[in-house]
Amino acid sequence: MQKKIVLIGGPGTGKSSVLKQLKSSGFCCMEEISRQITIRAQEEGVEQLFLTEPILFSKQLHKGRKEQYLEASRSNNNLVFFDRGLPDIHAYLDYTKEKYPSYFKESSTKYRYDYVFIFKPWKEIFITDGERYESFKEATIIDTYLEKSYRDLNYTLIEVPFDTIKNRSNFILNWLKNNA
Repeated sequence: MQKKIVLIGGPGTGKSSVLKQLKSSGFCCMEEISRQITIRAQEEGVEQLFLTEPILFSKQLHKGRKEQYLEASRSNNNLVFFDRGLPDIHAYLDYTKEKYPSYFKESSTKYRYDYVFIFKPWKEIFITDGERYESFKEATIIDTYLEKSYRDLNYTLIEVPFDTIKNRSNFILNWLKNNA
């Protein structure tokens, strides 16, 4: 039976780097799509779509993450890793105090993940760039909203220790081998 594993955490915690490592090891990985949405908006002249139109951004993100989930479900892969999940959407909107459609949370209840690995804020590796605008302090606050969203949905969060990308990837794989 397929296991869906989601990697969560605030911006700049190393999720995408670990996902790339898992992908290079041959695992099926669904990459973060918020950067693609942000870059597309920037090409259309909107510097930060989430900041200017958070609901529009979130609707696009919801559509893409739901498509990723369904694509994974149709695959024959035993393990599928996701860089962020559907609950991240309402966690970010809760962080900004934005009102949003109920289907964001309803989707989080309908489309469930088997395991959730959380990457805690890590100042030593944190950087900003053209798509990541949050400060480390903001990333730490966002982390609390992400944690709350997943816990409210009755997920158990497995904390990934600070370490090298390879060792963090191995931690996840070993945990799954011994506990899944």
